[in-house]
Formats: sequence, C-alpha cells, structure tokens
Amino acid sequence: MHKFILRRLLLLIPVMLGVSLIIFSMMHFTPGCPARIQLGEHASYEAIEALRDDMGLNDPFPVQYGRWLGNLVINQDVGRSIRTNRDVSEEILDRFPATLQLAGAAVVVSIAIGVPIGIISATKQYSIFDNVSMFIALLGVSMPNFWQGMLLIIVFAVNLGWLPSGGLPGGSDNFRYLVLPAITLGTGSAAVIARMTRSSMLEVIRQDYIKTARAKGQTERVITNRHALKNALIPIITVVGLAFGSLLGGAVITESIFNIPGVGRLMVDSIAARDFPVVQGGVLFIALMFSVINLLVDILYAFVDPRIKSQYK
Repeated sequence: MHKFILRRLLLLIPVMLGVSLIIFSMMHFTPGCPARIQLGEHASYEAIEALRDDMGLNDPFPVQYGRWLGNLVINQDVGRSIRTNRDVSEEILDRFPATLQLAGAAVVVSIAIGVPIGIISATKQYSIFDNVSMFIALLGVSMPNFWQGMLLIIVFAVNLGWLPSGGLPGGSDNFRYLVLPAITLGTGSAAVIARMTRSSMLEVIRQDYIKTARAKGQTERVITNRHALKNALIPIITVVGLAFGSLLGGAVITESIFNIPGVGRLMVDSIAARDFPVVQGGVLFIALMFSVINLLVDILYAFVDPRIKSQYK
C-alpha cells in the first residue's frame, strides 16, 4: 500500500507543474496591468513603468515563470495579493473553511438524495418512480446553479422567511445559512450519484450470488443492503469523491449568489480586480485538493473491496 501511495504522490509533481504553467500563462496573457491597477488609473506612465520593473513584469515570460515557480517550490511562497498586500496562502487559508463547509454540506445533500433514489430506481426498474426520478435527476443536472439558487432564495428566504438568504457568520448558527447553498450546489451531484447508483445496483443484482440469496429465502431488504449495495459501492465512491473535489472548486457561482466568503468568492473578486497572484494561488490550491481527494478515494477502495488491495502492493 505504501508503494502505491508513494507512486501517486510522485505523480502529483508533473500534474501540479502542468497546472502551474497553464494558469500562469493564462494570467500572463490576460489583458490588464497589475501595476496600473495597484497605482490607479490616473498614475503617470513613469510611475507605472517603475512599478512594473520593481514587480518584474517587464522580464521575459520564461524568467517570470521560473522566478514564480522557484519561490513556490523553494520558499513555499505563492506571492502577495495586489489588492491587500497579504500573503496569498493566508488569503486562501482564511477563506478555505467556508468553502470546505459548503462542499461538505453539499456532498451530504448529494448522498442523502442520490443514493436512496438510485437504489429504489434499481430495485423498481422501469416503474413510474424510476422514470420520474431519472427525469428529475436530468433536470437537476441541466438547471444552472444560478437559477436554482435564486429560486430557493425567492421561495424560502424572501416569501416564506424560513432561512437566511446569504452569508456565513460562523458558529453554531452556520447550519441555517448552509441549507440553501448546499441544496443549490448538491442537487447537480445528487443527480449524477443517483444515476451511478442505479447503474451499479442493476449490474450487481443480476449476479448469481444475489439469485442464491433469494433462493435461500432472505428478504429483499437484506439482499439490497447487505449484499447488493456493498458490492456496488466502488463506482459510487468514485463519483462521490470526484463530486467532492469538483464542489471544492465549483462553488464559485454558489458562493457569489449566497455571499459566502469562500475561496470561490475570493477568486471571483480577484479576477475582477486582476489580482493575478491570488487567482494563480487559488487555482493551484484547488488542483492540489482535487488530486489529494482522488488519492484518498483510491486508498478507500482497498477498505471496501479486498480484491483491489492486492493490486496496491
């Protein structure tokens, strides 16, 4: 197992290098001058050029990328925010707990909705419930988060007044503030999880050992929960893990709608302000989290299916 983990950790190096090169290139060739933004629109040309020289923006692209990458690898220095002059890592880590809470709550919503619907749809294949649930799942995937969020705010926050429309104050009251954004963010993943659960369960319940369990007189509930679901978990775990990684990086719109001070909201504000160091650091952080989550999902496979553990030696 430790050799497998080591190999996967080593594979992270080229992945992160590729992500760093892509995001640095995108920020480098994006219109807008950080020096002008920092000094203001009325700054003189001489002042802007002096600041560009001081920031190294007049150096060739390979020199800028090499300097930035060297600081990142050697000093673990992602840079400083142009807007706030704070260390980028501090900016991201201050916002990450809010994003983690939102993504975690959204995954819980996805599992709570998707897995039961998928199981029932598989055990009642081609029934009215199966057809209706799969149509709702398709609707959940196709409906943009913006419109889902706005609809939930109008109904439950504005008209009924049951839940707050935005913010995340912290403390024990966070649950009420997370309900609407978690539903908004989690419904799309719930639809994917429901489809995967249904497909995986249909494949398992057609196996011979399921027929044997029925022949021995075991109830359908025992067959579904003890035999079928356990053996159908591998693809479900994959989808849940990928969904969690995607939710960490895909909460940008939801955080903006509900005014949640997370990493996604930070990146939106930084893009608007041409705060390139924060955008670069945010993308790298999300890519790293996504890769780590994928590694954890692969390791979790071994605890669910012993047959896979032998492949990790």
